[in-house]
Amino acid sequence: MWHYVQNLSFWDWLGLGTVLLILEVFGAGGYLLWIGVAAAGVGILTYILPSMSWEVQFLLFAVLSVLTALYWWRRQRNVLRKSDQPGLNMRGSELIGKTFVVHDAIVSGRGKIKVGDGVWMVVGPDTPAGDQVTVIAQDGAILKVEGV
Repeated sequence: MWHYVQNLSFWDWLGLGTVLLILEVFGAGGYLLWIGVAAAGVGILTYILPSMSWEVQFLLFAVLSVLTALYWWRRQRNVLRKSDQPGLNMRGSELIGKTFVVHDAIVSGRGKIKVGDGVWMVVGPDTPAGDQVTVIAQDGAILKVEGV
C-alpha cells in the first residue's frame, strides 16, 4: 500500500475525480462535486509535472478541495442574498401585517384563520370565530396574531 501511495500517477487522481463525480450524481448535494474537481485538477497537474512527490500531490488535493468548496459556498451565499424574490418559499412571511378572519376560535392561545382558500394555524390571544386578527409574526407553519 505504501508503495502505491508513493507512486501515484495522474490516472489515479483522474480516476478518483471520476468516481467522486459519479457519486455526486447520486445526490451528494454538491459536496463531492468540488472534491472531484480538485482530484481532477491534481491529476492534470500530475500529468504536466510527473515528478511531483506524493506529499505535494496530497497537499495540492487538500488545498484545491478547500478552495473550490469555499468558492462555491461564497457564490451560493451571494446568489441567495441577491434574490429578486426574497419571500420565495416563505409564504407565511408575506402575510405579516395583513388582517384575516378567525376561522376556528382561538382558545387557550391556539386557533385557525382563513387565508384565501386555505387555513393556517395561529397562536395569539383568545378570539371568537368571525373576529378579525392581524398577523404579526411567523414561526414555521404557525402564524402569530393579535386582535384588531
